[in-house]
Amino acid sequence: MSVASGNRNVKNLPVGADGRDWSNGLCGCCSAPGTCITAWCCPCITYGRVKNRYAHLNSRGSPDPDQGGCCSSDCMIHGCITMLGFGWVMQMMLRGDIRSRYNISGGGCGDCCTAFCCTPCELTQESRELELEEQTYGKY
Repeated sequence: MSVASGNRNVKNLPVGADGRDWSNGLCGCCSAPGTCITAWCCPCITYGRVKNRYAHLNSRGSPDPDQGGCCSSDCMIHGCITMLGFGWVMQMMLRGDIRSRYNISGGGCGDCCTAFCCTPCELTQESRELELEEQTYGKY
């Protein structure tokens, strides 16, 4: 989908043949303490917000005015699946979608390992990537 405004590479990171790096490192989650704490305590809420913000940007070409909301159906499904030990699978799929949107290098194996081993940091990294694009619209 073509977006009229919004910069998907806000930091103007170099783009190689296989894409670019994430705008923020995986271990940089402490620079967004609110998101990081929520991702540690209630990953389902952070996942739901990221999923809704991503979907809004992807389908409407503008930031979600509710900034992802709170307890959406995505949040509820993630919470239930997490209780069974498989919430990371949903995160892995969303991570691949976000990588594709922002032309970020990597692959399914890396997405799987990151979602499984580093859930809070992974969710925070994705949230911050979306936030950078949202800020270029001038609303946030």
